[in-house]
Amino acid sequence: KIELDENISTDSLLNEIEKLNNDSEVHGILVQLPLPKHIDAEQILNAVSPQKDVDGFHPINVGRMAIGLPAFISATPLGILTLLRRYNIATKGKKCVVMGRSNIVGKPMVQLMLQKEGADSTVTCVHSRTQNIAEECRSADILIAALGQPGFVTADMVKPGAVVIDVGTTRVPDAS
Repeated sequence: KIELDENISTDSLLNEIEKLNNDSEVHGILVQLPLPKHIDAEQILNAVSPQKDVDGFHPINVGRMAIGLPAFISATPLGILTLLRRYNIATKGKKCVVMGRSNIVGKPMVQLMLQKEGADSTVTCVHSRTQNIAEECRSADILIAALGQPGFVTADMVKPGAVVIDVGTTRVPDAS
């Protein structure tokens, strides 16, 4: 674990990543997001060697994953797929609705659920501009919510018997 000052310059951070990329004792690099506002996260993530990009954010890993080639895969989407398999949730041919289109969860989740050698589902992605979100959600056998808006999914948006996975990480006040 390497903790750097939040005021670090982009160039200094890129230098740190380059050192890790070139260090044969380092086998994986995970950049903790979000980065400070003055740092371009895309530039930093792209600087991580694809061979050490354990988060699966580098465009090479994203592309390889999207076409079903071996690649590092984003942890949360892989965790969701593992959860579905662990509990023997049938996915082949099932209608999956992924709520959210982030590069960290939504987009990779869509790709994993589509994979023929993976979940083999029929997938719809809904987001903030989707019309009739509730109707789309009600059609899902598997509903994966990754919106960043707590309480967005309500009971009337879920059909009976559907599997719902909420990967939201938004902090909300605890009244207790």
